[in-house]
Amino acid sequence: MTTATRTAYDELKALLRESATLGSVGSLLNWDQETQMPPKGGDFRGEQASLIARLAHERLTDQRVGELLGACESDSELLADQQTAASLREIRRDYDIATKLPSSLVTEMSQTFCGGVEAWRVARGNNDFNAMKPWYKKVVELNRRKAECLGAPAGGELYDALLDEYEPGMTSAQIEVIFKPLRERLTPLITAIGASGVKPDESINKVNAPLPDQIRFVELVAKAVGYDFGAGRLDVSTHPFSETIGIGDSRITSRFSDANVADPVATTLHEAGHGMYEQGLPRDKHFGTPLAEACSLGIHESQSRMWENQVGRSKPFWTWLLPQLKKTLGSDFDGFTADQAYACVNAARPHFIRVESDESTYNLHIMLRFDIERALIRGDLSVDDLPGAWNERMKSDLGLTVKEDRDGVLQDIHWPMGAIGYFPTYTLGNLYAAQFWDTINGVFPDLDAQMERGEFAPLLTWLRENIHAHGRRYSAPDLCQRITGKPLSHEPLCNYLEAKFKPLYNL
Repeated sequence: MTTATRTAYDELKALLRESATLGSVGSLLNWDQETQMPPKGGDFRGEQASLIARLAHERLTDQRVGELLGACESDSELLADQQTAASLREIRRDYDIATKLPSSLVTEMSQTFCGGVEAWRVARGNNDFNAMKPWYKKVVELNRRKAECLGAPAGGELYDALLDEYEPGMTSAQIEVIFKPLRERLTPLITAIGASGVKPDESINKVNAPLPDQIRFVELVAKAVGYDFGAGRLDVSTHPFSETIGIGDSRITSRFSDANVADPVATTLHEAGHGMYEQGLPRDKHFGTPLAEACSLGIHESQSRMWENQVGRSKPFWTWLLPQLKKTLGSDFDGFTADQAYACVNAARPHFIRVESDESTYNLHIMLRFDIERALIRGDLSVDDLPGAWNERMKSDLGLTVKEDRDGVLQDIHWPMGAIGYFPTYTLGNLYAAQFWDTINGVFPDLDAQMERGEFAPLLTWLRENIHAHGRRYSAPDLCQRITGKPLSHEPLCNYLEAKFKPLYNL
């Protein structure tokens, strides 16, 4: 490796760091919009967000970045280092994608999606789909234009270009192959649960608790599992999310109600899972490069869903948590047992709302959204017909009759914020989480006992060493193969769900 090439690589990383720093300002604007921004700030926030997005895009697509990248790629000694070679591979991917998108389109998308979120908040509150129709039409139009700029993969479709942004290398045809056997295993399980006649005792979720006490309690839970409040914070939002602002700053939010204490616990664990992944990425050393970024959204979701479900909906976890709950939230929770809590947090029934659905039905919500947004991009479905298509699938898939669009097509923030191609990563995350969990239990045969004692550090350390530390060095399929020795499969998730729900529902 020549001195000139090393200098080129250092300059390349410096330019990428500048672009990433601009992106971090955009992240801060987004976090503020969701948590602190007054309602009248929405219009100007769109201008701010679009300016930052344009500047970051222009910095990333600068001709100098391409020249430096080419110089680095031509040096065999530089490429001999596997980590550096992986970083350059992913930088090339990002650069090629970014240079296909005009700055004018990037600016328009950012401003539109920012406004779409504000419009969605009002429309959902008013149960007014007609108010969102022009926004949804614009979102679909912009995503089509974006996909056309990126280009469909050979033998694929426009939607694949959007999916690839969130799950690199994945196509809709591959998603179909993964989802089909999963649905075939889930459907009879869901039917059997419904026919079992078993009604779990959910009275623990009817105990009221003051909001400040709930916040203090979930902060305790997040800290216990390993979320670092020195490098993050927890706030309240309508739609829970995590947002990384930059080095040493990965924030999360949760939602609360007077009763149903199990929901903020699950939600906080989910977002803490995202946050701990972000806190575990090697940003101090590699900020601005792919080595400091998450492998894929499917892998990201594997971390959040694992902490929410495999950990947070397990009996060992609630054996540890229940005494903490009683101590923090008061004597109204006395008399409840770990068995009751475990049955309650795993109560299974079809639900209108995705984020409130149990593990057995959750993935059907994702399949519905995948099919609908794919049809929107194909042009097989119009925005005008969106509620009807949604409601029809809810009836056929989950047996539910949607009466209000706020409980149907208006419930998710993803389409208003422009994220088409995102939804399949939730189920991919469930699949990866279950497959990783099998491997983890082989590494820690006493994992249940550790959780009963509130000892989560060994699990988090394993995740840090085997997943977080690599950034984007490995693709999601390669990481799965590396960790589990097998390609991604529906079987671990189905086995996990059947092993949980069959005893709970006497099946």
